[in-house]
Order: sequence, then structure tokens, then C-alpha cells
Amino acid sequence: MKIQQIRNATLRIEYAGKTFLTDPWLMGKGQMGTFRSLGNVFRCEPDKLDIPMPMTDLPMSADEVLAGVDACICTHVHPDHVDMAPDGTIGGSLDKKMPVFVQSMEDAHAFVRSGFTNVTVMYENSEFEGVHLVKVPGRHGTKIPCGPSCGVIFHHPDEKTLYLAGDTIWYDAVEKNIRAWHPGVIVVNACAAVLLDEGRLIMDDADVEKTVRAADGAAVIVSHLDTVAHATISRPEMKKRLTERGVWDKVIMPDDGDTLTF
Repeated sequence: MKIQQIRNATLRIEYAGKTFLTDPWLMGKGQMGTFRSLGNVFRCEPDKLDIPMPMTDLPMSADEVLAGVDACICTHVHPDHVDMAPDGTIGGSLDKKMPVFVQSMEDAHAFVRSGFTNVTVMYENSEFEGVHLVKVPGRHGTKIPCGPSCGVIFHHPDEKTLYLAGDTIWYDAVEKNIRAWHPGVIVVNACAAVLLDEGRLIMDDADVEKTVRAADGAAVIVSHLDTVAHATISRPEMKKRLTERGVWDKVIMPDDGDTLTF
């Protein structure tokens, strides 16, 4: 398999001869707006209110990101995981005929309302041209969930099993997913983004360490960094913290545009 870090949780994954695009947030730098401009002034710390998102641009054009993609996986319909227009439609840069896999009927309806014609809700043993896609649970908040979110297991007899953890903190279900599927590669979202009501939304350095300790030698990729205003850990800070925890040599933290092969 090949995994290319695009930006945030957007990845190009070449797996068993198919190319998947995950969480396609493809708009240009700053085009989503700020927490204040989006009307969310009570949701984050005051110093985060006026930071335009995405905070970085794509490492290549959106056309290059989309070239050769066979299917899209959206772990959850949030504005940093799929482009959202002011009228509420989503996925504006995507081919509306592209197969899209989502976590729920609610998310499927959001894509269908936006003109997509080939939308599938993932369950156990969902399949795309021989690749098994299994939805697994995640917990998107330490206080209360910031809406539902999921992880995805990629399985094929000719590939290592891939566990895309999605927007989740470390909790017992993540450990169970690792024990049940014995993945060879794990991708975790880990900028420790925080909202006031929901708490920390995704993993921090302590959660990454727990993932590494449970991973039984699997490659652990640290993703979803340096792009959203409410993040609390940057790439340099994550490296520092994981070094102090003694696990830096056991993770891979790609820059945007980097490609990893397993």
C-alpha cells in the first residue's frame, strides 16, 4: 500500500490496486473562514476565533489530488473533512458520480442532497472491488461527542490490514479495534484539537503513545496536524513530546505531500 498525506485528514491511499481519497477537504488556504465568521464564537478559545482555515494550502492542486481516485471515504461530515459551501452543499470539487462511502444514513443524505449518485453507508463487510471496508467506532470528544465519527478498517489478503482511526480520542474501543484486527498500519488524527463544550476532540501525544504501546509493532502514522485553528499540538511540538515519551522512533509523522509505502 501507499499512503500520501495530503492535508489534515485528507489522504490518498493506494490499496490492493485501488486508490481511495479520505476526508476530502480540498478548498484553498483560508477559504473555509474563521470560527467567528462561521458564527461559532462560543465554541473555542478567544485566541483561536480569527484564524482562517485551512491554515495551510494543499501541497498540490486539487486536480492532482483527485487524479486517478477510484472512491472516496468520508469518516464524518464536518467542515474540516469535506468541503462545505455556504448553501450547505458538500464535496463541490468531487465528481458527483464517484463512489462515496460514509458512516451513516444522515451523512449519506448530505451527499445525496449535494448531487452525489453513488453513496454507500459502511457496515461490517462493506466492499469496494475486492477491498473490504469495515466501519469501526470512534469517540469524538473527551467531554461530550462532537457528533458521531468512525474509523475504517481496510482489509485485503494481498495487503497488510490498515486501521484508519479517524477523529477519535484513545478509549477502549480503539484498543479493541487493534486487538481484533491486528493492523499492520495505523493512522491516527492527533493535533489535540479542543472545543469548549466537547473538550479535546482527537488524540494528543499521550493517546499516540497508548496507540504505539498497543500496536504490537504496527506502523503508526500521525496525521491531522497544522491545519485547524483549534489544534493545540503542532508537528514540532508533537515530535518533542513523543521524544520525551520515548516513542518518537516508533511513529511516522509525514509532512503534507509525503508518500509512505508499506
